[in-house]
Parts: sequence; structure tokens; C-alpha cells
Amino acid sequence: MFTALALPIFRETIATYHIDDDVDQPINNPYPQDEISHLLYNKCWIDTVQWHLEDIIRDPKIEPKKALEIKRRIDKSNQQRTDLVEIIDDFFLTQFKEVDIKENATINTESPAWAIDRLSILTLKIYHMREEAKRADADPAHKESCKAKLDILEQQEKDLSMAIDQLLEDMAEGKKYMKVYKQMKMYNDDELNPVLRGQK
Repeated sequence: MFTALALPIFRETIATYHIDDDVDQPINNPYPQDEISHLLYNKCWIDTVQWHLEDIIRDPKIEPKKALEIKRRIDKSNQQRTDLVEIIDDFFLTQFKEVDIKENATINTESPAWAIDRLSILTLKIYHMREEAKRADADPAHKESCKAKLDILEQQEKDLSMAIDQLLEDMAEGKKYMKVYKQMKMYNDDELNPVLRGQK
């Protein structure tokens, strides 16, 4: 099952990031570049850094110049995340290109890589909710509330993992098929964003 590969990599990535817990630390991907594991590690690293950038920018005392700098980093991160999701979908397109699609096959509401994107974010939520549930300086009510949320998140992880694995199995059997619609984001494009176009 694919999620049996992905989840340990996501957890490893998050744990490695938190050794230094620094948004400026360099990535050190331990997996060979030609393996899907490499892409999964990169994907979760981007998500993890962006998670902490989102925390930083919400500091009410942040200086406007710093906030703008972080906002620009988040925009860049979102583009990198989208690009990487599309690369992961290309991996699945290649994997299933020889499958004989059944006549009554259906399309899923999202591609496999976008579902895996949600799994990566969910793994981050679980990590941080678990930290909150055992935080030494938190009161018992906070810990209890976070523990209840953690239980729900862990059930979500099981359900989403099952759904992803089922989707990939259905694709392998020709019961479902893929279509990938590139995101075609407009706000980072010099020609499509009228503000950027006006600066040329």
C-alpha cells in the first residue's frame, strides 16, 4: 500500500525538521533523487517549513517589513508545493499509463497527489496536536481538548490513507482513471497578474 511508504517518510521529515526547528535550515533529503521517496520527503519538508512560516507571520508584534518578507516566502512555498504535487502526479500517470481502462471507469474528484498533499498536512496537524496534548505548561483542560482533537485527526489519517490506497488500487485495475489539470496559478505569472504585468 502506498501510504505505508508515504506516512513514515512524512513523520521522519517532520521529526528531522524539529531537531533544529528553524525555517532557514537547509533540507537534507536522504532518499535517492530518482525515487518517489525523494519527492515525498521534499513535499513534506515544504509543508513543514510553510507551517512554521504561517505561525511566524501571525505574531501580532511582527514588523511590517518582516511580515512582507514572510508573505513572499509563503507565496513562493505555495508555488513550489503545487509544482511538486504535479510532479508526483506525473509519477502516477507514468505508473498507470499501460492500464486497460474499463468501459465504466470513473474519475476521482482529486488526483492521487493532491490527496497525498492532504495526508502530508494531516501528518503535520497530528504532530503538533500531539505536542499540545502533552505540553508541560498547559492546563489540564487544554490538554484534554487537544487529546480529543488528536483522536479525531488520527482517525482522519486512517480514513484518508485507506481512501488513497483504494484509489490507487482502483486505478491499477482500470476502475478509475486519472486526469491532471495543471493549477495554472495566475498570481505568480508576470503575464497573467495585471499588477506584475504593469511592472514590466
